Amino acid sequence: MEHPYIPRDLKLPDYVPVSLPQSTILAVYGLASLLVVSLVWLFSGGSRRLNKLDRLLMCWWAFTGLTHIILEGYFAFSPEFYKDKTGFFLAEVWKEYSKGDSRYAGRDTAIVTVEGITSVLEGPASLLAVYAIAKGKAYSYILQFAISLGQLYGTLVYFVAAILDGDNFAMSPFYYYAYYIFANSFWIWIPLLICIRCWKKISLAVQSQSQSQKKSKVR
Repeated sequence: MEHPYIPRDLKLPDYVPVSLPQSTILAVYGLASLLVVSLVWLFSGGSRRLNKLDRLLMCWWAFTGLTHIILEGYFAFSPEFYKDKTGFFLAEVWKEYSKGDSRYAGRDTAIVTVEGITSVLEGPASLLAVYAIAKGKAYSYILQFAISLGQLYGTLVYFVAAILDGDNFAMSPFYYYAYYIFANSFWIWIPLLICIRCWKKISLAVQSQSQSQKKSKVR
């Protein structure tokens, strides 16, 4: 069957159309995400050491970590998801998302590379960040900074590569702005805010240590 993606001459042999409605796909993903966030928020509430911002960050890292591992991991290691006939949910997600960016269905090399690295490295590291915040580990801020920097870099490559290739991969303006722009915007402003916060925390810690060393020498 002929695919609906842009460009129209994109070669997708044995393509099988999306079988689940858009509303079902979005609802399942939204509810699953809400469940993860709710559970992390609930269980983190038992620690008096954690403030609300720490708990929100734990929710973010759990959500983004599982998204990287499960959703993006499936894409990276399932090159023929567009041929799926079983209605498998993850395949349906990427068939639907490809309406906003057909480079996924077309297995663009830049996309596969970025998503592969993200799922293998940033996914587990994000879950480690949840643990680091919960336990107050010394490496928490540098870990969060490193992951967020990687997310910013990956998102930048994602958008720049599209621009260099003509930025014409969406079926319509709706899919362009809803899937391509809006859905990915969270991996720009949230990592950016986390980077700024961690930079301040790390700088303050280094400054404090430096002042302590100077006082010790004076004594």
